[in-house]
Amino acid sequence: MPSSLHEALTEMFRCRPSLVPSLLTGPLSTALPSYDRIRLESGDLTALVPTEFRADAVVLLTTKTGDPVLAVVVEVQLGRDPTKRTSWPAYLATLHARLSCPAVLLVVCADAVIARWCAQPIELGHPGWILRPLVLGPDQVPVVAGSEQAHAVPELVVLSAIAHGDEPQHREVLDAVVQAFDAMDTDHAALYSDVVLGALSGAARRYVEELMATGTYEVKSEFLRRWREQALTEGHSEGRAEGHSEGRAEGRARGEAEAILAILAARDIMVPPGVRTRILECHDLDQLDEWVRRAATAASLGDVFDDA
Repeated sequence: MPSSLHEALTEMFRCRPSLVPSLLTGPLSTALPSYDRIRLESGDLTALVPTEFRADAVVLLTTKTGDPVLAVVVEVQLGRDPTKRTSWPAYLATLHARLSCPAVLLVVCADAVIARWCAQPIELGHPGWILRPLVLGPDQVPVVAGSEQAHAVPELVVLSAIAHGDEPQHREVLDAVVQAFDAMDTDHAALYSDVVLGALSGAARRYVEELMATGTYEVKSEFLRRWREQALTEGHSEGRAEGHSEGRAEGRARGEAEAILAILAARDIMVPPGVRTRILECHDLDQLDEWVRRAATAASLGDVFDDA
């Protein structure tokens, strides 16, 4: 059964087939014929023989009149599978016969070792007949960041986060991927966020979770609104529960501080780093209770802090 990562990567290309020519001509430096349109083709590549062949996705480049000029088989490969070295050439041969146009293979991998395995030439026996798969692994995925990219090509930002999110020098990719979730419908945002969080290490994952829960920009999607509402509830509850194990007063202070941050985030009020530290380091329960009360109706930081 395909994993959630396999499902998510496949869905990216089915949902946005224009990713395929962009990746081929960009990081993979592959020349393409002139084309006018892009469409998703059936992935069922079973021929007349009784063996079933089904690709993850097939993207077709056509002229304005619909004549095919190039077919691209997209395969997501997360592990070594020797049978693919037989089925991949069959995919291309079947497509070539069906559409009477050139066909190429694009393999997408989340792991660099698997990417190198997939890139090995496949010799078919006939002189000169060698298939060299075009492979997009972590080393080939570009670093994509920025609000503009997050809203224009959110799927590419997700790919970039999976490939580079654990690299400290590319933390801006994680900022962008949260904005990409905000640009998607709820179903795709839920699918891709699960995969991104699952692919990240502890520190990077916690960073993304905090951005999703308490980010300072105004969210637009129902998905992130629900996430922040849930974080508000859980943060308050967890903070109070910590009081039993860490000391009642300290636990309550932490819970109140996290509740203040969550409330401000839910009301789209930006909290500068210095103010965030001030809230989290405050242990005066009366003061924290007063800030919680003010935050519930605040329109700005000035409504919460007298000196803001």
